[in-house]
Amino acid sequence: MKVLVLWPPHVPSYFNAGHHISTFLTANYLRTLPEVDEVRAVDAGALNYTWKEIGDLLYQERADVLAVMNDFDNVDDLPRLLTYVRTLSPDTKVVTAGRLSSQAPRSFDGYGLDAVVVGGDPEAGVAAYVRHVAGTGQAPLPGVVLRGQDIRDAAPGTFLPASEWVLPAVEEIPYQAYERMYQRDQNKFCGIPQRRELVVPASRGCPVNCSFCEVPTFQGLRDRRLTVERTIDYIRDSFAAHPFEYVAFYAPTFTLDRKWTERLCRELIALGSPYPWKCATTVAHLSEPLLEAMAASGCVRVSVGVETLDPAGHPALPRLKRMEQQRYEELAAACTRLGVELNCFVIMGLPGTTPEGAENTVRAIREVSGRVRPTVYSSMDRLRAATCPAEASAFNRQLLHPDEAPDRETAHRLYGLVYGREDWVTPVTERVPQRLEQAR
Repeated sequence: MKVLVLWPPHVPSYFNAGHHISTFLTANYLRTLPEVDEVRAVDAGALNYTWKEIGDLLYQERADVLAVMNDFDNVDDLPRLLTYVRTLSPDTKVVTAGRLSSQAPRSFDGYGLDAVVVGGDPEAGVAAYVRHVAGTGQAPLPGVVLRGQDIRDAAPGTFLPASEWVLPAVEEIPYQAYERMYQRDQNKFCGIPQRRELVVPASRGCPVNCSFCEVPTFQGLRDRRLTVERTIDYIRDSFAAHPFEYVAFYAPTFTLDRKWTERLCRELIALGSPYPWKCATTVAHLSEPLLEAMAASGCVRVSVGVETLDPAGHPALPRLKRMEQQRYEELAAACTRLGVELNCFVIMGLPGTTPEGAENTVRAIREVSGRVRPTVYSSMDRLRAATCPAEASAFNRQLLHPDEAPDRETAHRLYGLVYGREDWVTPVTERVPQRLEQAR
């Protein structure tokens, strides 16, 4: 059996290479199945594929199964993609899996897809469907809705233990294209400009359970993570195979397991701290001693969900994420002392907050040299009720939802914090040694 795993072409509203890695995790997992003879993975989004190139790909591959990886803003052209598939490779079965179908599965009802993965890890759901096509699958398929079935009849999805993750093959990931997406730091995308990033999918799942986050539904509430040994082996092997310049740990709450993080830091320090790295976590899971160990092991940036410093917005946050300004300033001072950039996620339009509160939060972060990463509030509960693509696209964290939008003046002030001119760029690039200077 031949399988094509495709991230479809689209205009992104945001870019995080970690989100795209599911394409290659899925492909490598499928390669372990005895039913599968050949797998090709293509990130047509980052590679800026034309529709001619999509047509070439579909017609020439003639895959038995096409797995389309979906996300919050990459399915706008799904009807056109399916038209190309049905016309140029009509025998191909089409399954979709990803962040959007895990949150709003009903929004895929009208596409005529052969299957939709609605629960569990994407690679596990796609694998279950591939086995079904091969005639070797179980029934009902875990986390998969077949054409004509009701989502309410879907069996629970499979969350794979970390020992069963098949890490992506770096040679098939278009890291050069990903690097281009990070060139303009004013976009406030997650990468470091002018440096080649290696994404390491270190963990999945998060028990913090923020109402505006897709992770608890998409990856589960339980933390699952690679062993320290496997993590370092993957980094070492990847750096030997390709001129990466820093590591991005793709993990919802990287320091959730403190002992694991401390051990990773000790092992990296023992190696001479050769890999600059960054991660995302919560302030509640950061202490100054831990931050010191992280800095000593090569950490150059830590991203935290500040969300708001406005007490009026605290009821919209889990208790452990309700942060007073003094605690933030203490963390910022420690980061400055240790040479770690503090990247702060701030939500505009968080229920209970005001434009003044959002402006004060941004000002407080910038006063202590923090990097502000603004985003727009989206309710995951409302997204899960979406029944069509147009409804789902309203929750891409770029625009206030029409039903929740404030008056024009208030919206203008909030959008000014997201889209207003900003000349500040990250200084962290200079802390990451170049290995690709001649190539640039």
